[in-house]
Amino acid sequence: MNKKRINRIETLAVRCKRVFNRVMSIFKVNVIACNPKSEERATPPLEALVDTGSELTWLPADVLLKIGVTPRRKRAFLTATKQAVERDVGYAILRANGYETADEVVFAEPGDLTLLGVRTLEGFGVTVDNIAHRFVATTTLAA
Repeated sequence: MNKKRINRIETLAVRCKRVFNRVMSIFKVNVIACNPKSEERATPPLEALVDTGSELTWLPADVLLKIGVTPRRKRAFLTATKQAVERDVGYAILRANGYETADEVVFAEPGDLTLLGVRTLEGFGVTVDNIAHRFVATTTLAA
């Protein structure tokens, strides 16, 4: 290949990387979990990674237990690294950036990430603006 063509390919690769990084951007929000039977029992704000690739929200088990959220069942998960794990799951009221929903939460163990999953985002009625790193309210379809 000639030098001019190689430079064009390298330039294209750099541009693709910039676009990919904008689309796949990562950001965090502060999440508060409340006991659904006693809403005054709430966690302090927990920094969670907004992860549209995760179905459920993952919060530290010790924090959930401290506010009286109890495990209801066990579920199997496949992590981003393709590792099969089993975790307890329970119910909590979740709040972030002025939005609120009731949802299933995973009792994350030490070493697990704290994640805000897509079902919580859907419950909030938001989509994710990956460029501005914010939630955007959406209209919920009725049918």
